Amino acid sequence: MTAGPALGPMAGALHERVAGLPIISPHGHCDPRWWAENSAFPNPADLLIKPDHYVFRMLYSQGVPLADLGIGPGGEGRDPREIFKLFVQHWDAFLGTPSRQWLEFTLIRTLGIDTPLSPDTADIVYAQIAEQLASPAFRPRALFDRFGIEVLATTDAATDRLQHHTAIAGSGWLGRIIPTFRPDDVLNPARPNHARALSDLAEMTGSDVACYSDFLDALRDRRSAFRAVGGTATDHDVSDLATCWLDRDAIEALHARAVGGALSGDAARDYYGHMLVEMAQMAAEDGMVMQIHAGSRRNTNAALFASHGPDMGADIPCAIDWGRGLAALLDRVGNNRRLRLILFTLDESSYARELGPMAGHWPCLRIGPPWWFLDSPNGIRRYFDSVVETAGYRNLAGFNDDTRAFLSIPARHDMWRRGVALHLADQVDRGVLTVPDAERLAPYLVRDLALATYKLGAG
Repeated sequence: MTAGPALGPMAGALHERVAGLPIISPHGHCDPRWWAENSAFPNPADLLIKPDHYVFRMLYSQGVPLADLGIGPGGEGRDPREIFKLFVQHWDAFLGTPSRQWLEFTLIRTLGIDTPLSPDTADIVYAQIAEQLASPAFRPRALFDRFGIEVLATTDAATDRLQHHTAIAGSGWLGRIIPTFRPDDVLNPARPNHARALSDLAEMTGSDVACYSDFLDALRDRRSAFRAVGGTATDHDVSDLATCWLDRDAIEALHARAVGGALSGDAARDYYGHMLVEMAQMAAEDGMVMQIHAGSRRNTNAALFASHGPDMGADIPCAIDWGRGLAALLDRVGNNRRLRLILFTLDESSYARELGPMAGHWPCLRIGPPWWFLDSPNGIRRYFDSVVETAGYRNLAGFNDDTRAFLSIPARHDMWRRGVALHLADQVDRGVLTVPDAERLAPYLVRDLALATYKLGAG
Protein backbone atom coordinates (compact mmCIF):
# COMPACT_ATOMS: atom_id res chain seq x y z
CA MET A 1 0.00 0.00 0.00
CA THR A 2 1.36 3.38 -1.03
CA ALA A 3 0.10 6.87 -0.24
CA GLY A 4 0.17 8.19 -3.76
CA PRO A 5 0.20 7.43 -7.45
CA ALA A 6 2.17 4.69 -9.17
CA LEU A 7 5.63 5.65 -10.38
CA GLY A 8 7.41 5.00 -13.64
CA PRO A 9 11.08 3.95 -13.82
CA MET A 10 12.63 7.39 -13.43
CA ALA A 11 10.23 8.53 -10.72
CA GLY A 12 10.58 5.17 -9.00
CA ALA A 13 14.35 5.51 -8.87
CA LEU A 14 14.07 9.03 -7.43
CA HIS A 15 11.52 7.89 -4.86
CA GLU A 16 13.80 5.06 -3.81
CA ARG A 17 16.54 7.61 -3.07
CA VAL A 18 14.31 9.51 -0.62
CA ALA A 19 11.76 6.98 0.68
CA GLY A 20 13.84 6.16 3.75
CA LEU A 21 14.99 9.66 4.67
CA PRO A 22 14.10 10.96 8.13
CA ILE A 23 10.79 12.81 8.42
CA ILE A 24 10.91 16.52 9.11
CA SER A 25 7.56 17.70 10.50
CA PRO A 26 8.10 21.43 11.14
CA HIS A 27 4.44 22.44 11.37
CA GLY A 28 1.54 20.43 12.76
CA HIS A 29 -1.03 20.12 15.49
CA CYS A 30 -0.16 16.98 17.42
CA ASP A 31 -0.52 17.11 21.20
CA PRO A 32 2.82 17.31 23.06
CA ARG A 33 1.15 15.58 26.01
CA TRP A 34 1.39 12.33 24.05
CA TRP A 35 5.18 12.27 24.27
CA ALA A 36 5.40 13.85 27.71
CA GLU A 37 3.24 11.10 29.24
CA ASN A 38 3.89 8.34 26.68
CA SER A 39 0.61 6.65 27.56
CA ALA A 40 -1.17 4.24 25.24
CA PHE A 41 -3.32 5.88 22.60
CA PRO A 42 -7.06 5.55 23.21
CA ASN A 43 -9.47 3.40 21.27
CA PRO A 44 -9.55 3.39 17.43
CA ALA A 45 -12.47 5.84 17.19
CA ASP A 46 -10.83 8.43 19.45
CA LEU A 47 -7.57 8.12 17.57
CA LEU A 48 -8.60 7.82 13.92
CA ILE A 49 -12.04 9.41 13.56
CA LYS A 50 -13.08 11.95 16.18
CA PRO A 51 -10.06 14.30 16.00
CA ASP A 52 -9.69 14.19 12.19
CA HIS A 53 -11.82 16.83 10.46
CA TYR A 54 -10.87 15.36 7.07
CA VAL A 55 -12.75 12.24 8.18
CA PHE A 56 -15.75 13.56 10.05
CA ARG A 57 -16.54 16.32 7.53
CA MET A 58 -16.96 13.64 4.85
CA LEU A 59 -19.21 11.62 7.14
CA TYR A 60 -21.23 14.74 7.91
CA SER A 61 -21.64 15.33 4.16
CA GLN A 62 -23.22 11.88 3.98
CA GLY A 63 -25.81 12.82 6.57
CA VAL A 64 -24.10 11.41 9.65
CA PRO A 65 -24.83 13.61 12.71
CA LEU A 66 -21.69 14.59 14.56
CA ALA A 67 -23.27 13.41 17.80
CA ASP A 68 -23.37 9.89 16.37
CA LEU A 69 -19.58 10.15 16.03
CA GLY A 70 -19.19 11.17 19.65
CA ILE A 71 -18.50 14.79 18.72
CA GLY A 72 -20.10 17.74 20.49
CA PRO A 73 -23.47 18.00 22.27
CA GLY A 74 -25.25 14.67 22.45
CA GLY A 75 -22.11 12.74 21.61
CA GLU A 76 -21.04 12.05 25.17
CA GLY A 77 -20.62 8.43 26.09
CA ARG A 78 -20.98 7.02 22.58
CA ASP A 79 -19.56 3.54 22.23
CA PRO A 80 -16.29 3.89 20.26
CA ARG A 81 -16.91 0.53 18.60
CA GLU A 82 -20.24 1.79 17.26
CA ILE A 83 -18.57 5.00 16.06
CA PHE A 84 -16.02 2.95 14.17
CA LYS A 85 -18.72 0.76 12.61
CA LEU A 86 -20.61 3.86 11.48
CA PHE A 87 -17.43 5.17 9.86
CA VAL A 88 -16.89 1.87 8.05
CA GLN A 89 -20.45 1.92 6.69
CA HIS A 90 -19.36 5.00 4.74
CA TRP A 91 -15.87 3.76 3.83
CA ASP A 92 -16.62 3.98 0.10
CA ALA A 93 -17.39 7.72 0.46
CA PHE A 94 -13.63 8.25 0.82
CA LEU A 95 -12.72 6.62 -2.50
CA GLY A 96 -10.67 9.00 -4.64
CA THR A 97 -9.68 11.21 -1.70
CA PRO A 98 -6.25 11.52 -0.09
CA SER A 99 -7.93 10.65 3.22
CA ARG A 100 -8.64 7.18 1.86
CA GLN A 101 -5.00 6.76 0.84
CA TRP A 102 -3.73 8.00 4.20
CA LEU A 103 -6.11 5.79 6.13
CA GLU A 104 -5.29 2.67 4.10
CA PHE A 105 -1.57 3.34 4.54
CA THR A 106 -2.14 3.78 8.28
CA LEU A 107 -4.17 0.60 8.63
CA ILE A 108 -1.96 -1.64 6.52
CA ARG A 109 1.58 -0.33 6.91
CA THR A 110 1.49 1.46 10.26
CA LEU A 111 -0.92 -0.70 12.22
CA GLY A 112 -0.23 -3.96 10.37
CA ILE A 113 -3.90 -4.74 9.74
CA ASP A 114 -4.20 -7.28 6.90
CA THR A 115 -7.99 -7.72 7.07
CA PRO A 116 -9.69 -5.68 4.30
CA LEU A 117 -11.93 -3.04 5.86
CA SER A 118 -15.65 -3.41 5.13
CA PRO A 119 -18.92 -3.33 7.07
CA ASP A 120 -18.62 -7.09 7.50
CA THR A 121 -15.15 -6.85 9.04
CA ALA A 122 -15.57 -3.67 11.12
CA ASP A 123 -15.66 -5.48 14.48
CA ILE A 124 -12.65 -7.61 13.56
CA VAL A 125 -10.57 -4.66 12.40
CA TYR A 126 -11.56 -2.61 15.45
CA ALA A 127 -10.35 -5.39 17.74
CA GLN A 128 -7.09 -5.73 15.80
CA ILE A 129 -6.39 -2.00 16.02
CA ALA A 130 -7.25 -1.91 19.73
CA GLU A 131 -4.87 -4.81 20.36
CA GLN A 132 -2.06 -2.99 18.56
CA LEU A 133 -2.68 0.25 20.45
CA ALA A 134 -2.34 -1.61 23.76
CA SER A 135 1.14 -2.81 22.80
CA PRO A 136 4.25 -0.93 24.03
CA ALA A 137 5.40 -0.82 20.39
CA PHE A 138 2.54 1.57 19.65
CA ARG A 139 3.16 4.06 22.43
CA PRO A 140 3.83 7.62 21.18
CA ARG A 141 7.59 7.58 21.69
CA ALA A 142 8.03 4.15 20.14
CA LEU A 143 6.06 5.19 17.05
CA PHE A 144 7.98 8.46 16.79
CA ASP A 145 11.21 6.50 16.66
CA ARG A 146 9.81 3.87 14.31
CA PHE A 147 8.50 6.50 11.89
CA GLY A 148 12.01 7.95 11.63
CA ILE A 149 10.93 11.44 12.67
CA GLU A 150 13.89 13.75 13.07
CA VAL A 151 11.93 16.68 14.47
CA LEU A 152 8.26 17.44 15.02
CA ALA A 153 6.77 20.85 15.83
CA THR A 154 3.48 21.30 17.64
CA THR A 155 1.36 24.45 17.51
CA ASP A 156 0.75 26.14 20.84
CA ALA A 157 -1.11 29.22 22.05
CA ALA A 158 0.97 32.19 23.16
CA THR A 159 -0.22 31.55 26.72
CA ASP A 160 0.58 27.84 26.73
CA ARG A 161 2.74 27.06 29.75
CA LEU A 162 4.78 24.59 27.69
CA GLN A 163 4.92 22.13 30.57
CA HIS A 164 4.69 19.15 28.25
CA HIS A 165 7.64 20.35 26.20
CA THR A 166 9.60 20.91 29.40
CA ALA A 167 8.71 17.41 30.57
CA ILE A 168 9.84 15.87 27.27
CA ALA A 169 13.15 17.72 27.41
CA GLY A 170 13.77 16.52 30.97
CA SER A 171 12.72 12.92 30.40
CA GLY A 172 15.94 11.65 28.89
CA TRP A 173 14.16 10.55 25.72
CA LEU A 174 16.01 11.79 22.63
CA GLY A 175 13.01 12.54 20.41
CA ARG A 176 12.92 16.17 19.28
CA ILE A 177 9.50 17.77 19.87
CA ILE A 178 9.43 21.57 19.69
CA PRO A 179 6.66 24.18 20.09
CA THR A 180 5.40 26.77 17.61
CA PHE A 181 4.24 30.16 18.90
CA ARG A 182 0.65 30.93 17.80
CA PRO A 183 -0.45 34.29 19.24
CA ASP A 184 -3.69 34.92 17.31
CA ASP A 185 -5.85 34.74 20.44
CA VAL A 186 -4.01 37.71 21.97
CA LEU A 187 -3.60 39.63 18.70
CA ASN A 188 -6.98 39.35 17.00
CA PRO A 189 -9.97 40.96 18.73
CA ALA A 190 -12.30 38.93 16.50
CA ARG A 191 -11.26 35.70 18.22
CA PRO A 192 -13.93 34.56 20.72
CA ASN A 193 -11.48 34.07 23.62
CA HIS A 194 -9.47 37.24 23.06
CA ALA A 195 -10.28 38.75 26.48
CA ARG A 196 -9.39 35.57 28.35
CA ALA A 197 -6.14 35.21 26.41
CA LEU A 198 -5.12 38.76 27.28
CA SER A 199 -5.84 38.09 30.95
CA ASP A 200 -3.73 34.92 30.82
CA LEU A 201 -0.90 36.79 29.09
CA ALA A 202 -0.91 39.45 31.79
CA GLU A 203 -0.86 36.84 34.55
CA MET A 204 1.93 34.78 32.95
CA THR A 205 4.25 37.70 32.24
CA GLY A 206 3.39 40.05 35.09
CA SER A 207 2.69 42.75 32.51
CA ASP A 208 0.10 45.47 32.29
CA VAL A 209 -1.17 44.44 28.87
CA ALA A 210 -3.51 47.43 28.80
CA CYS A 211 -0.36 49.50 28.11
CA TYR A 212 0.61 48.94 24.48
CA SER A 213 4.38 49.00 25.02
CA ASP A 214 4.04 46.55 27.94
CA PHE A 215 1.84 44.36 25.74
CA LEU A 216 4.59 44.19 23.13
CA ASP A 217 7.12 43.34 25.82
CA ALA A 218 4.84 40.54 27.07
CA LEU A 219 4.77 39.09 23.55
CA ARG A 220 8.55 39.25 23.36
CA ASP A 221 8.72 37.48 26.71
CA ARG A 222 6.54 34.62 25.47
CA ARG A 223 8.48 34.31 22.22
CA SER A 224 11.63 33.96 24.31
CA ALA A 225 9.98 31.24 26.41
CA PHE A 226 9.15 29.27 23.27
CA ARG A 227 12.70 29.60 21.97
CA ALA A 228 14.03 28.38 25.32
CA VAL A 229 12.38 24.97 24.75
CA GLY A 230 13.42 24.70 21.12
CA GLY A 231 10.80 26.70 19.20
CA THR A 232 12.00 28.24 15.95
CA ALA A 233 8.74 29.45 14.36
CA THR A 234 5.51 31.37 14.83
CA ASP A 235 2.20 30.79 13.08
CA HIS A 236 -0.79 32.97 12.20
CA ASP A 237 -4.25 31.92 11.04
CA VAL A 238 -5.35 34.86 8.89
CA SER A 239 -8.81 34.73 7.36
CA ASP A 240 -8.75 38.33 6.09
CA LEU A 241 -5.23 39.38 5.07
CA ALA A 242 -4.89 43.17 5.29
CA THR A 243 -1.64 44.28 6.92
CA CYS A 244 -1.28 47.96 7.75
CA TRP A 245 0.96 50.25 9.76
CA LEU A 246 -0.62 52.76 12.12
CA ASP A 247 1.05 55.66 13.90
CA ARG A 248 1.64 55.30 17.63
CA ASP A 249 -1.37 57.32 18.74
CA ALA A 250 -3.70 55.38 16.45
CA ILE A 251 -2.52 51.92 17.51
CA GLU A 252 -2.54 52.83 21.20
CA ALA A 253 -6.12 54.05 20.88
CA LEU A 254 -7.17 50.86 19.10
CA HIS A 255 -5.32 48.75 21.65
CA ALA A 256 -7.18 50.39 24.52
CA ARG A 257 -10.47 49.55 22.82
CA ALA A 258 -9.31 46.00 22.10
CA VAL A 259 -8.39 45.41 25.75
CA GLY A 260 -11.79 46.76 26.73
CA GLY A 261 -13.58 44.40 24.36
CA ALA A 262 -14.92 47.29 22.29
CA LEU A 263 -13.19 46.66 18.97
CA SER A 264 -14.93 45.11 15.99
CA GLY A 265 -15.42 45.44 12.24
CA ASP A 266 -12.92 47.48 10.25
CA ALA A 267 -11.21 48.76 13.40
CA ALA A 268 -10.50 45.20 14.58
CA ARG A 269 -9.22 44.33 11.12
CA ASP A 270 -6.85 47.33 11.16
CA TYR A 271 -5.64 46.43 14.63
CA TYR A 272 -4.85 42.83 13.68
CA GLY A 273 -3.27 43.99 10.41
CA HIS A 274 -0.94 46.25 12.37
CA MET A 275 -0.12 43.47 14.84
CA LEU A 276 0.96 41.17 12.02
CA VAL A 277 3.51 43.79 11.02
CA GLU A 278 4.66 44.02 14.65
CA MET A 279 5.09 40.23 14.61
CA ALA A 280 7.15 40.43 11.42
CA GLN A 281 9.38 43.06 13.01
CA MET A 282 9.87 40.88 16.08
CA ALA A 283 10.67 37.93 13.81
CA ALA A 284 13.35 40.01 12.12
CA GLU A 285 14.74 40.83 15.56
CA ASP A 286 14.73 37.41 17.22
CA GLY A 287 15.09 35.21 14.11
CA MET A 288 11.93 33.16 14.55
CA VAL A 289 10.38 32.00 11.26
CA MET A 290 6.95 33.53 10.66
CA GLN A 291 4.15 31.56 9.00
CA ILE A 292 0.88 32.93 7.61
CA HIS A 293 -1.92 30.53 6.72
CA ALA A 294 -4.54 32.37 4.69
CA GLY A 295 -7.38 31.67 2.32
CA SER A 296 -9.95 29.91 4.51
CA ARG A 297 -13.44 31.25 5.16
CA ARG A 298 -14.08 29.88 8.62
CA ASN A 299 -17.18 28.27 10.11
CA THR A 300 -19.45 28.67 7.09
CA ASN A 301 -22.15 26.42 8.59
CA ALA A 302 -23.77 28.91 10.97
CA ALA A 303 -26.05 26.38 12.66
CA LEU A 304 -23.19 23.96 13.25
CA PHE A 305 -21.00 26.75 14.58
CA ALA A 306 -23.74 27.78 17.01
CA SER A 307 -24.17 24.24 18.31
CA HIS A 308 -20.61 22.87 18.18
CA GLY A 309 -18.23 25.81 17.88
CA PRO A 310 -15.28 26.16 15.46
CA ASP A 311 -13.26 23.56 13.57
CA MET A 312 -16.16 21.32 12.61
CA GLY A 313 -15.18 20.83 8.97
CA ALA A 314 -17.12 23.78 7.53
CA ASP A 315 -14.09 25.93 6.66
CA ILE A 316 -13.98 26.60 2.91
CA PRO A 317 -11.21 27.98 0.64
CA CYS A 318 -11.54 31.59 -0.51
CA ALA A 319 -9.60 34.06 -2.64
CA ILE A 320 -6.74 36.08 -1.14
CA ASP A 321 -5.12 39.24 -2.50
CA TRP A 322 -1.56 38.62 -1.36
CA GLY A 323 -0.01 41.63 -3.05
CA ARG A 324 -2.25 44.19 -1.38
CA GLY A 325 -2.69 42.18 1.79
CA LEU A 326 1.04 42.00 2.52
CA ALA A 327 1.99 45.43 1.14
CA ALA A 328 2.35 47.21 4.49
CA LEU A 329 4.35 44.36 6.01
CA LEU A 330 6.69 44.09 3.05
CA ASP A 331 7.14 47.87 2.91
CA ARG A 332 8.50 47.83 6.46
CA VAL A 333 10.49 44.59 6.67
CA GLY A 334 10.33 42.80 3.33
CA ASN A 335 13.93 43.66 2.48
CA ASN A 336 15.27 42.56 5.85
CA ARG A 337 17.17 39.32 5.30
CA ARG A 338 16.70 38.33 8.93
CA LEU A 339 12.97 37.95 8.33
CA ARG A 340 11.74 34.65 6.94
CA LEU A 341 8.04 34.56 6.14
CA ILE A 342 6.37 31.38 4.85
CA LEU A 343 3.06 31.85 3.02
CA PHE A 344 0.40 29.13 2.85
CA THR A 345 -2.73 29.49 0.78
CA LEU A 346 -5.93 27.66 -0.09
CA ASP A 347 -6.34 29.93 -3.12
CA GLU A 348 -4.55 27.95 -5.84
CA SER A 349 -5.05 30.72 -8.37
CA SER A 350 -2.61 32.87 -6.40
CA TYR A 351 0.31 30.44 -6.81
CA ALA A 352 1.23 31.50 -10.33
CA ARG A 353 -0.38 34.93 -10.23
CA GLU A 354 1.15 36.26 -6.99
CA LEU A 355 3.04 33.91 -4.68
CA GLY A 356 5.53 32.58 -7.24
CA PRO A 357 6.47 36.04 -8.51
CA MET A 358 6.53 37.51 -4.99
CA ALA A 359 8.77 34.77 -3.58
CA GLY A 360 10.96 35.13 -6.65
CA HIS A 361 11.65 38.74 -5.61
CA TRP A 362 11.30 39.41 -1.87
CA PRO A 363 14.24 37.98 0.12
CA CYS A 364 12.04 37.26 3.14
CA LEU A 365 9.39 35.15 1.40
CA ARG A 366 9.06 31.39 1.00
CA ILE A 367 6.06 29.49 -0.39
CA GLY A 368 4.64 26.84 1.88
CA PRO A 369 3.66 23.42 0.49
CA PRO A 370 0.11 22.55 -0.58
CA TRP A 371 -2.07 22.83 2.48
CA TRP A 372 -5.32 21.30 3.70
CA PHE A 373 -7.66 20.84 0.72
CA LEU A 374 -4.64 20.98 -1.62
CA ASP A 375 -2.54 18.37 0.19
CA SER A 376 -3.15 15.65 -2.39
CA PRO A 377 -1.37 14.04 -5.36
CA ASN A 378 -3.00 16.41 -7.85
CA GLY A 379 -2.56 19.38 -5.51
CA ILE A 380 1.17 18.67 -5.23
CA ARG A 381 1.49 18.37 -9.01
CA ARG A 382 -0.35 21.65 -9.61
CA TYR A 383 1.73 23.38 -6.92
CA PHE A 384 5.05 22.55 -8.55
CA ASP A 385 3.71 23.40 -12.02
CA SER A 386 2.49 26.78 -10.76
CA VAL A 387 5.37 28.10 -8.68
CA VAL A 388 8.70 26.65 -9.81
CA GLU A 389 9.07 28.64 -13.04
CA THR A 390 8.94 31.96 -11.18
CA ALA A 391 10.15 31.08 -7.66
CA GLY A 392 12.59 28.26 -8.40
CA TYR A 393 13.11 25.59 -5.76
CA ARG A 394 15.10 27.52 -3.18
CA ASN A 395 12.18 29.87 -2.47
CA LEU A 396 9.93 26.98 -1.46
CA ALA A 397 9.64 25.71 2.12
CA GLY A 398 9.89 21.94 1.73
CA PHE A 399 7.03 19.90 3.20
CA ASN A 400 5.06 19.82 6.41
CA ASP A 401 2.13 17.56 7.18
CA ASP A 402 0.10 20.08 9.25
CA THR A 403 -1.85 17.28 10.95
CA ARG A 404 -3.46 16.33 14.24
CA ALA A 405 -3.53 12.70 13.11
CA PHE A 406 -0.13 11.44 14.27
CA LEU A 407 -0.47 7.99 12.73
CA SER A 408 -1.02 9.55 9.29
CA ILE A 409 2.34 11.35 9.24
CA PRO A 410 4.28 8.61 7.38
CA ALA A 411 1.49 8.37 4.79
CA ARG A 412 1.41 12.12 4.19
CA HIS A 413 5.16 12.31 3.78
CA ASP A 414 5.17 9.36 1.41
CA MET A 415 2.55 11.14 -0.70
CA TRP A 416 4.80 14.21 -0.87
CA ARG A 417 7.87 12.11 -1.71
CA ARG A 418 6.00 10.45 -4.56
CA GLY A 419 4.82 13.84 -5.78
CA VAL A 420 8.40 15.15 -5.72
CA ALA A 421 9.64 12.11 -7.63
CA LEU A 422 6.91 12.46 -10.30
CA HIS A 423 7.57 16.18 -10.70
CA LEU A 424 11.33 15.79 -11.02
CA ALA A 425 11.00 12.86 -13.44
CA ASP A 426 8.71 14.98 -15.60
CA GLN A 427 11.23 17.83 -15.52
CA VAL A 428 13.91 15.43 -16.72
CA ASP A 429 11.64 14.06 -19.47
CA ARG A 430 10.97 17.58 -20.72
CA GLY A 431 14.64 18.53 -20.67
CA VAL A 432 14.28 21.12 -17.90
CA LEU A 433 16.52 19.18 -15.51
CA THR A 434 19.32 16.68 -15.94
CA VAL A 435 19.27 13.40 -14.06
CA PRO A 436 21.98 14.64 -11.65
CA ASP A 437 19.89 17.80 -11.05
CA ALA A 438 16.88 15.68 -10.14
CA GLU A 439 18.93 13.39 -7.92
CA ARG A 440 20.24 16.39 -5.96
CA LEU A 441 16.85 18.07 -5.72
CA ALA A 442 14.93 15.03 -4.46
CA PRO A 443 16.45 14.90 -0.93
CA TYR A 444 16.55 18.69 -0.86
CA LEU A 445 12.77 18.94 -1.37
CA VAL A 446 12.05 16.03 0.97
CA ARG A 447 14.26 16.87 3.96
CA ASP A 448 16.97 19.49 3.64
CA LEU A 449 14.83 22.41 2.50
CA ALA A 450 12.44 22.13 5.46
CA LEU A 451 15.38 21.95 7.88
CA ALA A 452 16.90 25.08 6.41
CA THR A 453 13.66 27.04 6.02
CA TYR A 454 12.61 26.48 9.61
CA LYS A 455 16.13 27.00 10.97
CA LEU A 456 16.21 23.54 12.51
CA GLY A 457 19.93 22.96 12.13
CA ALA A 458 21.85 20.62 9.86
CA GLY A 459 20.19 17.57 11.40
